[in-house]
Amino acid sequence: MLDINLPGMDGFEFLQAFRRESNVPVIIISAREADEDIVMGLGIGADEFVTKPFAPRVLVARVRAMLRRGRTMNPKTVSFGPYVMDLEGYSLLKDGRRIVISTREFEVLRHLATHPGIAMTPDDIYKGVWGLIYGDLTAVAVYIRRLRQKIEEDPANPRFLQTIHGRGYRFNPDPHGG
Repeated sequence: MLDINLPGMDGFEFLQAFRRESNVPVIIISAREADEDIVMGLGIGADEFVTKPFAPRVLVARVRAMLRRGRTMNPKTVSFGPYVMDLEGYSLLKDGRRIVISTREFEVLRHLATHPGIAMTPDDIYKGVWGLIYGDLTAVAVYIRRLRQKIEEDPANPRFLQTIHGRGYRFNPDPHGG
């Protein structure tokens, strides 16, 4: 549970940093009722947003429901650096702002991001994204280049979408950790 009115650090900033390290469910509890605050909180990784005042038993029911869902569902988001991918909503946010990427670019990024640290050949990626055994594998390199242009600070020296020489590509969600 997180209150976005924290002393010293904005709760939204805390949540963004927390999402880089963890997929633990988060419920924002706040006196703020503005749609913008709710959309921002959910957009950067909160699982629920409860406004004050609230009935304690309602909060307990929401926590129980979240725990039930957590046992049966796959992660809905992938966080890396300043980015949060909504895997179901097909959106990519950077510091809470939407990054425009095509559906296929999103699918390539999702395929790599849901297999962090695993080096994949262009063939592996093509099969995983296009669902085809045979095809133009150069398409993978084209989409990786486009993604690097959109998400890397320095596309020539990528931090997140790394080239593994002789193998292919690897997604590194924590470029400072290796």
